[in-house]
Amino acid sequence: MVLVKHLPPDGAVQRQIHGESAEWSITDHLLAATVDHLAVSNWMFQCVNTGEDDETPDPPKPVPRPGITDEDGEERDDDSAEEAAGPAVSPSALARFFG
Repeated sequence: MVLVKHLPPDGAVQRQIHGESAEWSITDHLLAATVDHLAVSNWMFQCVNTGEDDETPDPPKPVPRPGITDEDGEERDDDSAEEAAGPAVSPSALARFFG
């Protein structure tokens, strides 16, 4: 058990256990969250600055995250994927990252 616990997070054992999500580091998750928040910010700015008679733009789609699937086992690319992406990085991992 100790050997498996101390193997590298991007190693073959972790990929076998966690699948594609093992390839994403905390930095990758934070970068995807930053891109999503910037896209939402730009979308909100565009919505606020359109005329009352203009059609509102479609909201942006979040960056696809590994390991987030729907009930049928297919990768999700809709708005619910952003909500489900939260637990992919644990709060303790983020706390260690930010020190």
